[in-house]
Amino acid sequence: MTRQTPTVLVVVLNYRTPELALKSAGCAVTAMQGIAGSITIVDNASGDGSDKIIAKGIADAGWDRVTFLQSPHNGGFGAGNNLAMRAGLPDGTAPDFVYLLNSDAWPRPDAIRVLLDTLAAHPEAGMAGSRIVGDDGVLHHTCFRFPSILGEFEGAVRTGIFTRLLRNWVVPFPVPEATAPVDWVAGASIMMRQPMLDAVGLFDESFFLYFEETDLCLRAARAKWTCLYVPASEAEHLGSVSTGMKEWARTPGYWFDSRMHYFVQNHGRAYALAATVSRALGEGLWRLRCLLTGRARDTAPYFLRDLIAHGLRRGQAGRSNRAIPFNNAALLRNHDVPTGGNL
Repeated sequence: MTRQTPTVLVVVLNYRTPELALKSAGCAVTAMQGIAGSITIVDNASGDGSDKIIAKGIADAGWDRVTFLQSPHNGGFGAGNNLAMRAGLPDGTAPDFVYLLNSDAWPRPDAIRVLLDTLAAHPEAGMAGSRIVGDDGVLHHTCFRFPSILGEFEGAVRTGIFTRLLRNWVVPFPVPEATAPVDWVAGASIMMRQPMLDAVGLFDESFFLYFEETDLCLRAARAKWTCLYVPASEAEHLGSVSTGMKEWARTPGYWFDSRMHYFVQNHGRAYALAATVSRALGEGLWRLRCLLTGRARDTAPYFLRDLIAHGLRRGQAGRSNRAIPFNNAALLRNHDVPTGGNL
């Protein structure tokens, strides 16, 4: 039951970006003024001395609302956040709301309050995500439709006629100018309602990185919870600092693993394979267009080959770890870090 004064648990997940994580926590301390709750920084087994830097940073700043948790292993984005969510508030109780904040994201002073007030005004909403901008002020696209067979094709073919024909399946959702329901939002700055998490579970730890927010939002939608995009709540986000996505020379294996697991788990193996065929067909048509027009391709090297190879190898896979009670630490699993690179 929700308390008269709602509490918020802020979770900042660090992986080898301790200075950024401390900056993020500092912004959260400011944004949490007047709000009951606490802030937890989790180090996701960085192994680079992040734990000492963060602990010292908390002590030096005198943040009595900030606690530190060390994960014994790097199970990925979902597992690291789950660790803090299972631990709950410093007194061991579950909060009313959980606010996830990337270590390279910095909420505006009113960002958390706006999300909290929005969820209070919309009891049907299980989660709400902020408007995200880069350090250059450019808007990041962080609200989406759920992936689908046709959406996979449209996203790969990148051709106007198909986008118009398949406009209801285009994954990037038109960015709303006011609070509006969307299928899912990126997890850089997102608040989630505790009763929703109790009902649908935490992040599926079978995902190492990518698609875990999409999966959680889909489970919430199937349980009749809505997801809101809230442009009045804003956070600045550098983006891909921990993952190194901007420097990828080749899409890593864990991205393909997460993509396949999402489709298999939520739609079945036949649908997953159809989605892969659809994406491969779209990618092939895009490459043909580039060849005929002399246009430069912007796809990662070997992406099509890796997509097809992974689909053939992994089409029969699909394990689940989703039925995890909110406060059962005994069910934590030790996942090895999936290996990226060549398939």
